[in-house]
Amino acid sequence: MNSRPVCAVVSTAYFPPVEYFMAAAMTGRIMIEACESYVRQSYRNRCRIYACDGILSLTVPVSLSGSRDISCAEVDYSKSWLQQHERAIISAYRTSAFFEYYQDDIFPVLEARHAGLLELNTALTLRLMELLGIRCEVSFTTEYTPSYGPGFLDLRDSLHPKKTVPEIFRNRYKPYYQVFSDRYGFIAGLSALDLLCNEGPDALTYLL
Repeated sequence: MNSRPVCAVVSTAYFPPVEYFMAAAMTGRIMIEACESYVRQSYRNRCRIYACDGILSLTVPVSLSGSRDISCAEVDYSKSWLQQHERAIISAYRTSAFFEYYQDDIFPVLEARHAGLLELNTALTLRLMELLGIRCEVSFTTEYTPSYGPGFLDLRDSLHPKKTVPEIFRNRYKPYYQVFSDRYGFIAGLSALDLLCNEGPDALTYLL
């Protein structure tokens, strides 16, 4: 029988998916990869929310400034993505049960205009953990390690918008109410923002 993992290793992520926080709740400790190369078209600079037309991807434009290290990736504020993301989130969740309770906690993190992608993502992750009620130790890698041994749940490559939900989480997914589920049914693998806005304080029970 496999022992319960004591630490989840994750990539940095923009408004991370539900599985990210399932791992945090499961282990009580996550280690964010801070020494890898930036990977395009991943959760590192995008999230997925449930909009009126189905899944909507929100992408943060990034400037690499000659280096592909994730720690050097800078957020490009020359484009109007920030206003677009806020409008999209409001449109998607304004009629959800709990959006009005959380919007004033979430939007100020975006509007702080963190310079680095890692910095922005970490601020959002910590704020979502706080709102979800997750108690979790968060640290960063100090060097890149290709693989980890027993006791580590390595999700750096398996949590990806183009991949299916990792097997370890599939049996834990149970449908919860989503604003547009009457049109497209329940959609798994979205940003934890979706779970928070629809389930509120009950989100922690769902994650556990």
